Amino acid sequence: MTAARTRADWQRQAEGLHIPDQAFIDGRYVDAASGARYACISPIDGRVLAQVVDADHLDVDRAVAAARRSFEAGHWSRAAPAQRKQVLLRLAELVERDADELALLETLDMGKPVRDARQGDLAGVLRCLRWTAEAVDKVYGEVAPTPLDTLGLITREPIGVVAAIVPWNFPLLMACWKIAPALAAGNSVVLKPSERSPLSALRLAALAAEAGVPDGVFNVLPGHGQRTGEPLALHMDVDALAFTGSTAVGRRLLQCAGQSNLKRTWLECGGKSPNLVFADAPDLDTAAQAAAAAIFYNQGEVCTAGSRLLVQRSIKDAFVARVLAYGRHMQPQHPFEPD
Repeated sequence: MTAARTRADWQRQAEGLHIPDQAFIDGRYVDAASGARYACISPIDGRVLAQVVDADHLDVDRAVAAARRSFEAGHWSRAAPAQRKQVLLRLAELVERDADELALLETLDMGKPVRDARQGDLAGVLRCLRWTAEAVDKVYGEVAPTPLDTLGLITREPIGVVAAIVPWNFPLLMACWKIAPALAAGNSVVLKPSERSPLSALRLAALAAEAGVPDGVFNVLPGHGQRTGEPLALHMDVDALAFTGSTAVGRRLLQCAGQSNLKRTWLECGGKSPNLVFADAPDLDTAAQAAAAAIFYNQGEVCTAGSRLLVQRSIKDAFVARVLAYGRHMQPQHPFEPD
């Protein structure tokens, strides 16, 4: 069981780990057209994990062309829903098979405790893939209420080529939240992971191919925002864009959508939430533990981190003391430590 693994166990696996470093376009790993690469650095100890492909507009063109070609060919977009369902379920099986490796890549790449990556993030990835796969043949269209001489049908159809741009705090989970529904509906996808944490997405590409996702249907472009993300958002042959990240970047991507083909755009931008604690709370210890976890979990690198704490004045001193006590038990350690 993963929970019983020691720091030494994770270290041994890390030493023999294959680090993916190329873009994934049209079913194969490839170098950038320009040959450009950048250092992918682990926040654990500052060491260079790999020199990863730094994609630019030429690679965006290649990936989008592959996605369009695969979409028009219909091997995926017009496949029977049950077929897409089985492929996505197979992908979930492969992710579960390689969950330790994916969790380790996540930890090396962005620094979170490997226990959290394995038990939290990977569990969420599996739920997302399996739920979405099962929805393929269970989420129906509708018949609109119309006069007797009129028939109105609402159908669910793939839109075409979907670009997905995701952040570095939950790299694989955020990616799957975007690509799983897009693939389930029959779209072709170009995923741009954060330049700070591209490794798990690049590994996922190989698993998708192994699961039976046709060439060109799922592409992964590592690279920086202006070199890779902005050309994707401006591309005239991208039909939809999904993004999670900062408000400033989201605003820029929305401008790009408007400057190009008015592609449909979904933005999940930055925003944090306060915790409110009142004197009549039934259990202040539980509330304090929740408040500490809300800001310290995942190093505080969470879209909905509880970065403000609003406490009724009469309990302020006692409550803050409790929060600090929990915080003292959440001190940084090497992320391979199981506890």
